[in-house]
Amino acid sequence: MMDKLGIPMPESGMATTVDEAVEIAGRIGYPVMVRPSYVLGGRGMEVVYDDESMADYMRAAVGVTPDRPILIDRFLMHALECEADAISDGKHAFVPAVMEHIELAGIHSGDSACIIPSKHISEKNLETIREYTRRIAEEMHVVGLMNMQYAIENDRVFVLEANPRASRTVPLVSKVCGIRMVPLATQILTSSLTGLPSPVPELKEQVIPYYGVKEAVFPFNMFQEVDPILGPEMRSTGEVLGLAETAGEAFFKAEEAASAALPTKGAVLISVNTGDKPEVAEIARSFSADGFKIYATGGTCELLRNAGIEAEYVKKAYEGRPNVRDLIVNGDVQLVINTPAGKSDPNNDSYVRRSAIKAKIAYITTMAAARAAADGIHYLKAHGDGEVRSLQEWHSLIGDGEKTE
Repeated sequence: MMDKLGIPMPESGMATTVDEAVEIAGRIGYPVMVRPSYVLGGRGMEVVYDDESMADYMRAAVGVTPDRPILIDRFLMHALECEADAISDGKHAFVPAVMEHIELAGIHSGDSACIIPSKHISEKNLETIREYTRRIAEEMHVVGLMNMQYAIENDRVFVLEANPRASRTVPLVSKVCGIRMVPLATQILTSSLTGLPSPVPELKEQVIPYYGVKEAVFPFNMFQEVDPILGPEMRSTGEVLGLAETAGEAFFKAEEAASAALPTKGAVLISVNTGDKPEVAEIARSFSADGFKIYATGGTCELLRNAGIEAEYVKKAYEGRPNVRDLIVNGDVQLVINTPAGKSDPNNDSYVRRSAIKAKIAYITTMAAARAAADGIHYLKAHGDGEVRSLQEWHSLIGDGEKTE
């Protein structure tokens, strides 16, 4: 269908054997996203980087048959993921807002924090997303609600999923945008009985002068030996919503609602993998400017000092004592930013994240979330708590002027 509509998707293929999977991955180019074709919630979904890992995945796959193959897609590197919920009557579709994921592509949409409406996506790409959603809904003759998943790589929009059903984000979009999506969809679905016309042609885009941030709620505090790393397989058990005039404050509120309140003073421990080092100085500088003491491990500490940021070196667990674990256990840090080193690193750093969970210290495992946290803390430090408004008061602002940032 996407070929017929001329809408791009990542290169893909389907395999039932190791040889087929390796051949497809070689043709597409690593890394690739692999997943069973018959599950929900990203179960069994994984990013694979080489032939050996692909062979291991295929050998471990359960229930693979010609009717239930493994799906293989090109993994979009450093891509911004987003999604759109739509109301469709089979002939027309309306998108209230495009939701921008804070985490990059590769994190399950249910686990990723997201900003409603989008903050960083260009108007050109927003219009492309709305247009693709309308065309796909009309081609599929969707009646009711639908959800589209997209990724933007090198300023090009790709379709990841087309789901002709309601999504868990429908209540969030409804609350942020002041639109009653479920009653509208119900009116469309029951029109043959009620005789009421479709409301879709009358729906208009509106200016929303504030932001909502959805954050996922995780059960890691109940499973303290589990590494809380996010990936394609969904791990969250709920979600919350923060509303504010700026995306930073909305993120801060959402973290607090998810029982992961961010600190406004104290110390931050930073230890990131090699691939994330180009981004770490900017984030550390923001924390330092807001009065936080910075602790950092080996290479991260050296990079920060070279960038003119004051940072105190702290050892990793295998380097001696006192070390990262001691710092966390003793309550000397209030926030941990640690991105996984990956299987190529012989010294697994999962103990850092598990230690933070046990000590009930806020922790962050992606650079995108670290940047959002720094923005939120900076806003609160500069402006204090924003005005508390009811949902109805927020909705009364819709259509009045431009956003504040």
